[in-house]
Amino acid sequence: MTSTGPYRPIVGTLGYVFDRERSLVLMVHRNARPGDEHLGKYNGLGGKLEADEDVVSGMRRELREEAHIEVTAMALRGTVSWPGFGANGEDWFGFVFRIDAWTGTPPPANDEGTLSWVPLADVLSDAIPMWEGDRYFLPLVFDDDPHAFHAIMPYANGRPTGWNYVRCP
Repeated sequence: MTSTGPYRPIVGTLGYVFDRERSLVLMVHRNARPGDEHLGKYNGLGGKLEADEDVVSGMRRELREEAHIEVTAMALRGTVSWPGFGANGEDWFGFVFRIDAWTGTPPPANDEGTLSWVPLADVLSDAIPMWEGDRYFLPLVFDDDPHAFHAIMPYANGRPTGWNYVRCP
C-alpha cells in the first residue's frame, strides 16, 4: 500500500458483549439491508464515532442504540488500524472493547440484522461467517492479558493483506 497523504481514517468503535456467565457473546448477524458491505457476516456491535463524543461515550451510545443495553463495565482491549477496509477503500481506525457487565434486554434484531448470543468458542473459530481479519484480533479481545493490543491490518479487495500488533506493558 502506498501512502497518498496524511492518514485520515473513519474512527469507530467495536464492542463484544459477554453474557452474565461469560460463555456467550452478543453478535449482530448482518442480514437486514441488501447492499450492506457486511451482509451475511456476524460482527460485534458498534459504529462511527460522532464529532462530539469520546470513544467510551461512542461505544455506550452504539450499544444503547443497537442492543438497548446500558454498559456498567467494559474494557478497552485494543485498537486496530484498517487502511483500505471501507467499501471504496476508506481507512478505518477502531477502538475494540469487551463489555463485561450491562443492564437491559437486547431485542431480537436491530436495523442491521438479527442479534444472536453466540458461544465464545464459535466466535473464536470458523463456525460463523465473519470478516476474515476478525480471526486475527478476536483472540486478543478475549484473552487474559491485561494489556491492550494495538494493531494494523491493511485491506485490499475486501481481504487483509497483513497483520501486526504490539501490546504495551
